[in-house]
Amino acid sequence: MISTKLVQVIEGHWEEIAARLIREVRKHPEMPNLSRQTDAEFREWCRTILENLGYLLSAPKDEEMGRFQVLGRTRFEENVPLHEAVLRLHILKDKIIGFVHEQGFPMSAMHLYAEEELELRIGRFFDACVYHVVRGYEGALARASRLAS
Repeated sequence: MISTKLVQVIEGHWEEIAARLIREVRKHPEMPNLSRQTDAEFREWCRTILENLGYLLSAPKDEEMGRFQVLGRTRFEENVPLHEAVLRLHILKDKIIGFVHEQGFPMSAMHLYAEEELELRIGRFFDACVYHVVRGYEGALARASRLAS
């Protein structure tokens, strides 16, 4: 069981997590292209994921992962290197998990179990996101190569 309370805390504090992501991306030396996005674009991207995290963690993967293939294609079309798109997902995952750990909930055995399970599910979700972003990016790259030849 995923702790509904932990997911609700994440969904309810998406703006704080988004701000943490924005600060990290802006100072990260490996993200010169994505760091040019506006704060509003970052916030909207985070909001779309974080406000719907409970649903995304429980939804059938095929239904929701198409949006991440589109994201991969979009990043290719914007000439954003693939490593930046993947790194942004990793940073968001890290910011979510760090936020949960900082909440100061009483550390009962049940809470520790719920937190560990949530971290596992978030990890699996973001692994799937990375896979689909790469698929979308590679598909766009292959199409561009065919058109160029």
